[in-house]
Amino acid sequence: MRLLWFALLLVLNFVILLNGDSNKASSRPDVVNIGALFTFNSTIGRVAKIAIEAAIEDVNYNSTVLGGTKLAITMQDTKCSGFIGIAKALQFMETDSVAIIGPQSSVIAHVISQVSNELQVPLVSFAATDPTLSSIQFPFFVRMTQSDLYQMAAVADIVDYYGWRDVIAVYIDDNFGRNGIAALGDQLAQKRCRISYKVGIPPVVGVSLSEMLDLLVKVAAAESRVVLLHVNTDLGLKIFEVAQSLGMMRNGYVWIATDWLSSFLDSSWPLPSATMDTMQGVLVLRQHIPDSERKREFFSRWKNLTGGSLGLNSYGMYAYDTVWLIAHAINTFFIDGGNISFSNDSRLRNSQGGRLQLDAMSIFSGGKLLLNSILQSSLLGLTGPVQFNSDQSLINPAYDVINIIGTGFRRIGYWCNYSGLSVVPPETLYGRPANRSSADQQLYSVIWPGDITVKPRGWVAVNNGKHLRIGVPRRVSFREFVTQVSKTDMVKGLCIDMFIAAVNLLPYAVQYKFIPYGDGLKNPSYNELVGLITTDVFDGVVGDIAIVTNRTQIVDFTQPYIESGLYVVAPVRKLSTGGWAFLRPFTPQMWCIFAGFFLFIGVVVWILEHRMNNEFRGPPRNQVITIVWFSFSTLFFAHRQNTLSTLGRLVVIIWLFVVLIINSSYTASLTSILTVQHLSSPIKGINSLMRSNEPIGFQVGSFTEHYLSKELGISRSRLVPLGSPDEFATALERGPKNGGIAALVDECPYVDLFLSSHCKFRIVGEEFTKSGWGFAFPKDSPLAVDFSTAILKLSEDGELERIYDKWPSRSSCTSDSTELESDRLHFKSFWGLYLSCGVAILLALLIHIVQLVLQFRRHLPEEPDSSSTSTGQASSLSRSFQRFVSFVSEKEEQFRNRSKRQQSDVSVCNEENGDESCRNPERREIEIL
Repeated sequence: MRLLWFALLLVLNFVILLNGDSNKASSRPDVVNIGALFTFNSTIGRVAKIAIEAAIEDVNYNSTVLGGTKLAITMQDTKCSGFIGIAKALQFMETDSVAIIGPQSSVIAHVISQVSNELQVPLVSFAATDPTLSSIQFPFFVRMTQSDLYQMAAVADIVDYYGWRDVIAVYIDDNFGRNGIAALGDQLAQKRCRISYKVGIPPVVGVSLSEMLDLLVKVAAAESRVVLLHVNTDLGLKIFEVAQSLGMMRNGYVWIATDWLSSFLDSSWPLPSATMDTMQGVLVLRQHIPDSERKREFFSRWKNLTGGSLGLNSYGMYAYDTVWLIAHAINTFFIDGGNISFSNDSRLRNSQGGRLQLDAMSIFSGGKLLLNSILQSSLLGLTGPVQFNSDQSLINPAYDVINIIGTGFRRIGYWCNYSGLSVVPPETLYGRPANRSSADQQLYSVIWPGDITVKPRGWVAVNNGKHLRIGVPRRVSFREFVTQVSKTDMVKGLCIDMFIAAVNLLPYAVQYKFIPYGDGLKNPSYNELVGLITTDVFDGVVGDIAIVTNRTQIVDFTQPYIESGLYVVAPVRKLSTGGWAFLRPFTPQMWCIFAGFFLFIGVVVWILEHRMNNEFRGPPRNQVITIVWFSFSTLFFAHRQNTLSTLGRLVVIIWLFVVLIINSSYTASLTSILTVQHLSSPIKGINSLMRSNEPIGFQVGSFTEHYLSKELGISRSRLVPLGSPDEFATALERGPKNGGIAALVDECPYVDLFLSSHCKFRIVGEEFTKSGWGFAFPKDSPLAVDFSTAILKLSEDGELERIYDKWPSRSSCTSDSTELESDRLHFKSFWGLYLSCGVAILLALLIHIVQLVLQFRRHLPEEPDSSSTSTGQASSLSRSFQRFVSFVSEKEEQFRNRSKRQQSDVSVCNEENGDESCRNPERREIEIL
């Protein structure tokens, strides 16, 4: 009976379990509806349609993907119309579609994403690349392709790799084109590049040939020769055709096309030779698809699907993977317990209770769950790993860089967001450390437009009838450098010759016109002249323009063609030797220290020698004379006293070395004073000028005033503007006490020219700034680079020096043998020598004193304590000191003889058995004395 009940229980449980599984399986519908929205008759659409149909067939054939559920897709043709695209998208909302593939157009995606958000239907696009389609604004929009943000980053890296700075952007004037070019501008700015000219082409069918010609003529008239083409296929092919007719596909131009062209090439290959001829040398980006066995198999299958009439491009592969992505996400959706159900949106009813025509649309209740399943999917598709980052974009964005050559094209490298440009496939680089350094960026060689292999410069000086407006200072002083010829429009001078020589070395013709700046009454302000470049008054400035910090912040300078810097010029007077010229080599401080060391050395040698050397003994008067005589006689190495102690000889050797150095320096300085005419000035350089309160002159218009007041902190009340060399000379001759100046501060070329005719003045001190003169051009102007190259060439050939020698005359004062008074010999030049000598002498003296103390304590016994009172102790210390002084004064030979006699007497006493004097050394010593 128990077995019967047990069997019945098992049957009941089996029936319940079977019924539960049956209910769970029934939650999966037999068919799930999805939609697809794109333009059938387009480069991308023709390929995408076949790819999507193949993917639907593969998914439905594999029952393990959806567990028996079939995908039913409805495809709608937008016919390249935004309005039709919107209408077709709304129709999907009436058919209970759980997801929509597309749209192809970024313009339509912006509108449909709004509807998708409201009805919670995921919108998975394989072709909308507009970077502004953000997951923040459109959470139900999923991009199953690469954003143009990365494509424009690749373009910016290519521009920077080849050293170009300006780019012309030709784009279709809609959301797709404008937002892509905006992203390009941001990426170029990070590379210190820019879009110099933008050409937006209206997104209308059938742009006339005349309109296209007008647009491209403007491009040809621009300075840059690097053109980015970001349009659709039909428009792009027409642009290439017109550009070729205008000669814009020849040597010197650079054309970069985004992936619209690679998609056309891949799907329409082979192209007619006439079409290929219009795009020779173009660089093209193509979305990188890693090579795989599955990809190769699908390419073989693709030929059977199309009969070889249509090629497969990257967008077709992304469309194929999109279907598989949605299928896997729907399967995950069902596994997570999702149900396909829709509900009406009450907001679609009007306020009067009537119904809109859109009331058939309903909200997908499981939309958020399905969206989450899509974003968390991870599968391996034709395009490689399919995963999404936090921005709902595919991971590992990468592009191929291809070059159109002859009847085909070749890949010259890759770009990926991980490591930039390389010739190694990106999937290989992902396993290595990221490296975006410029030295590691690499591409293979390129055949450029015009069938050349040399990298184009990327810009030209525009020859459109306009001349470069070159500002030139109208100087009234130092006209040798630059000035306007009187009563003419011509200019001449050293700087003009330098400019013309550089222009002649440029690899292209430059038309220019010199425009003098200034009233002709005083030198113009050079800061104002340079500033006119920023207001587009001048295209450049040529002249004696110093390259200083505040100017480099607003313009670009060429390589300096003349070295310059600030010098101090001051009046000088000739120095006569006089009867006391022998005292001038040393400063008073040096004389005092030198004499003090002589006496110090004499005292030290006396201390070291007088106990053993009879020449250093005798009456006090004789000993003082000996000290003075010995020390000063060492100046001439004529000392006749011999040193007997080791320490004494060491001290004398060191001192004689010091005397040799000092004596040689003195002799050299005195010889110069007596044989060379010297000039003297109270101003020694910029430091002494800053410490004083005397007026300082500067040239009107130069940067000197700003530098002295702002950089060195000199009060403007001390600065005196001067306009000509004659004013310089007059102010310097008057001096500060008569309304003149103490010194003049000016740039080296002006100073050289001024001193060529004014021998009363000299440069004092050292050059205290380093600068140069250069030509000024607008910021980021390629002219600055080319002129710098020309200037370097002139310098290497020696032409700069020849031009410089031609203009400013050389001074008749330069042959004058007079020299500015050199600084006298100061103690600071010898303090190391004196320090070494002093340390050695003090060390020898210390050793000698230690030896004396040890000898005193060893040979003279201590005095016995006679009293414990303080008076007794003081008396004992006094007697000990007197004994030590007597010991030091005693000749060492005499001391040694006395010590020997004392030791002999002590021995005799000991033999006589306990004499009291033997037990009392002090008494015995007194008896002996």
